[in-house]
Amino acid sequence: MVSIDVWNASVEFPIFDAKTRSLKKAVLGKAGGKIGTDQKVPVIEALRDINLSIQHGDRIGLVGHNGAGKSTLLRLLSGIYEPTRGRSRIIGRVAPVFDLGVGMDPEISGYENIMIRGLFLGMSRREMLKRVDDIAEFSELGNYLSMPLRTYSTGMRVRLALGVVTSIDPEILLLDEGIGAVDAAFLEKARDRLNDLVKRSGLLVFASHSDEFLMELCNTVIWMDHGQIKMQGGLREVLTAYKGRDPFENLPQAVLERIGEGR
Repeated sequence: MVSIDVWNASVEFPIFDAKTRSLKKAVLGKAGGKIGTDQKVPVIEALRDINLSIQHGDRIGLVGHNGAGKSTLLRLLSGIYEPTRGRSRIIGRVAPVFDLGVGMDPEISGYENIMIRGLFLGMSRREMLKRVDDIAEFSELGNYLSMPLRTYSTGMRVRLALGVVTSIDPEILLLDEGIGAVDAAFLEKARDRLNDLVKRSGLLVFASHSDEFLMELCNTVIWMDHGQIKMQGGLREVLTAYKGRDPFENLPQAVLERIGEGR
């Protein structure tokens, strides 16, 4: 059964200035010096004392201002970052979707990028070959799929990447925001595929500024603030505390019915 557990984890990044960045100075120091001087390197504590237990079936949203630690937490949960203090354990195959454009090459065709992006997300070449026609139909890019990616607009690139991302079968889906560059009509079309993707995943952690997407895809929320978990709980409760207002209050009835008002 897939799961992610984190115990008292912190993540720190050293900040090197022009003086400490010099390898020669760091190693040799003064004449007769040695590695490991008394020189202190300042660090940024990006995450502090994180405790989480995420189990199969969980659908967790991440909220917080820019720089609050959402993306760093996703990278910790994916295993990309190791905790500098504390520990973490990941059971299951991770599909980290932090940037829809990661793993795509501007000099090769859309078709070739479908394969590369799929491999980057942990799928096999055979699995991606089965999905090419479906991705092509969804993206609506037609003959552009035979052209280099550098000829695409930003919206076209997002369409292609979103088509690939929503075709995979992840055990652990870690999804960062970045799907807002496409037009509203296409984004509406992508909703069903995103929902199906989430249903196929064993667990989801989704960082977003979009209340509507959080309401639709998640059932609990973590509020990150200055690298710490400030609040964790039900969707409505946490979003109301974070926003300072009830985000469900002015939603159209059709939206409330789609997301389930009681969540």
